[in-house]
Amino acid sequence: MNAESDSEVRQNTTPNIAVVVPVRNEAENVGPLVDEIAAALHGRSFEMLFVDDGSDDGTTEALAQARVKHPELRAVRHQSACGQSTAIISGVRAASAAIIVTMDGDGQNDPADAPALLDKYKELGGGNRLMIAGHRVNRRDTWLRRVSSRIANGVRGGLLGDATPDTGCGLKVFSGRAFLDMPAFDHMHRFLPALMIRAGGSVHSVPVNHRPRTRGTSKYGVWNRLWVGIVDLFGLIWLIRRPANPDLEESKDS
Repeated sequence: MNAESDSEVRQNTTPNIAVVVPVRNEAENVGPLVDEIAAALHGRSFEMLFVDDGSDDGTTEALAQARVKHPELRAVRHQSACGQSTAIISGVRAASAAIIVTMDGDGQNDPADAPALLDKYKELGGGNRLMIAGHRVNRRDTWLRRVSSRIANGVRGGLLGDATPDTGCGLKVFSGRAFLDMPAFDHMHRFLPALMIRAGGSVHSVPVNHRPRTRGTSKYGVWNRLWVGIVDLFGLIWLIRRPANPDLEESKDS
């Protein structure tokens, strides 16, 4: 992995929240999404880290333009595509804040839902053994994708016991330390609730909005999601049988 962070000087104060957004060829989406995140978290101490995963359209330039308006935005760039999980790892590693919010870069997650997840995280005590996951109650996808997702969530939940009705929702809140202590592998972002439970933590779901994609094109199809999901699922079942790190100390993040 080859990641290059921008050289902008960080703010003097360390933010409390880092919003990590992996993007690849989302030139039309990044500007509006940055605006929405900034509006949703107005009044809170936050930073935004958009991880450009080897885009070859105009995403890099669009992020540079958005940075002029939003100094709390930082860009991390992969020279070549490394995948969504690696992009999230790069973003969390680059974050200054202790609390992480993740969301997808296609605009289908609604940034206006982030405060509710953050409030639930704080209400339940925060720390390294808690994850708040979005639950897309009304999916705005094609019927085939909705059906395949429902089947996948049912199979995954039955085999892993991850106590999460919608583990594929990109909108989640957790501590950066907890995430970086998890085993890193390709497609790990699909199984974050199970990995949190494996580490002795708990996962709570919050209903969130889901929007249709209005700009750009999807990077995933039903069948490539299904195939990698099956392969990863059996790998994770093996991993769960191995002991997790029992020495993760608790900390409360405000």
